[in-house]
Amino acid sequence: MGLTDQRNNPFSEPEQAKLVELGRKHVMGMEYTDAEEVWISSGMEHLLLQTVGRRSGKTHKVALPFWVDAAGHRIVVASFIGAPQHPAWYWNLTDTAANAEVRVKLRAADLRARPQILEDPEYQEVWDALTTDREFYRDYQSRTERRIPLVRLREL
Repeated sequence: MGLTDQRNNPFSEPEQAKLVELGRKHVMGMEYTDAEEVWISSGMEHLLLQTVGRRSGKTHKVALPFWVDAAGHRIVVASFIGAPQHPAWYWNLTDTAANAEVRVKLRAADLRARPQILEDPEYQEVWDALTTDREFYRDYQSRTERRIPLVRLREL
């Protein structure tokens, strides 16, 4: 992967109420094209994460920006733009039986990954590095009492 500059470009934050619908549209675009303008937004590469619903058992897909850690693993952030609750995709990943492995679609690849929810002290190390590149996550954290989870996707 070898990304050196992972800073985001400025962007307009969507309204919380519109976030889910915008996400659905982004997923649809990612399923039908490899166009750069769909897969790279605000200077951030995105991936399509497929999980199994922890209650429904149904397949769910979400478009997420990712950041690459020092070891070359993709990190996704369960920020939900600072909402008081975790996003549904994160809750699905807490069901480790149903989501021991997940599908990750990239612009040029389709792969399997093992999700790992980061804990301290590693969490803090990754958070500090990630938010150096993407300061807006610090703002999201300031809006909520929950600690925003970080998930490492270890490619299989």
